[in-house]
Amino acid sequence: MNAIEINNLTKKYKKSICAVDDFSLAIPSSSIFGIVGPNGAGKSTVMNILAGVINKTEGSFTILGKQIKKGGYEYKREVGFVLDKPHYIEKLSVIDYLNFCAAMYELPAKEIEMRVSELLHFFELDEKKDERIEFCSKGMKKKVSLAAAMIHQPKLLILDEPLEGIDPVAVKQIKDTLRLMAEKGVTVILSSHNLDAVEKFCDEVAIIDKGKLVFQCKTQKIRAKIKNELTKETYESLEEIFIDAVSTKDTKKGSKKLSWL
Repeated sequence: MNAIEINNLTKKYKKSICAVDDFSLAIPSSSIFGIVGPNGAGKSTVMNILAGVINKTEGSFTILGKQIKKGGYEYKREVGFVLDKPHYIEKLSVIDYLNFCAAMYELPAKEIEMRVSELLHFFELDEKKDERIEFCSKGMKKKVSLAAAMIHQPKLLILDEPLEGIDPVAVKQIKDTLRLMAEKGVTVILSSHNLDAVEKFCDEVAIIDKGKLVFQCKTQKIRAKIKNELTKETYESLEEIFIDAVSTKDTKKGSKKLSWL
């Protein structure tokens, strides 16, 4: 079973701006799936639709085998989100916010105490637990978002740039934990601008450009993809495929230049 199935998803804003254009994608369960694309390609819009933050214009999608309709939020009990614009209660301290999130999932009091304590330690937030979120750094806020997304032991994690602003040591620990979760059946979907990290970490990757799916492949097969049918030359990295997939004819020719250089 696929964790997520998106069918012909479209999102149009006023002035006929089409952020997502007839987009379809299947994401297998128990995998780490990467979504990449240029700025404004539609990655965050897709994730916000899956999170119920914005409404689709057309199309449909299922999450964990359930058809999701407007106003249906029950599925969120089994999903954790880190979005591009997180919605914190910024006047709360870090520990109060995590306690609040856990209580919203109706976890038992003893379980809340244990999980909050462990998450604070894991994300190295112990010393900042009483600090109000509004005064936290960007990296700390990202850690708080990740902790809140994981606290209810979800079956699916949807993470938009989850490691941005976090130090390398913490990034390694988080990635190891996400891999462990995937091995135990959790599906992890993440977007990132770090193509090298996506290729090394994710099991499968999709490239979005101008609201459309332009490429999808298991990462272990990327270097077997043919880029020249005549010479049978293959791609050397996800970055090469990405540039080839999203570049215009002008940028492929390298015609963009600055007049004073």
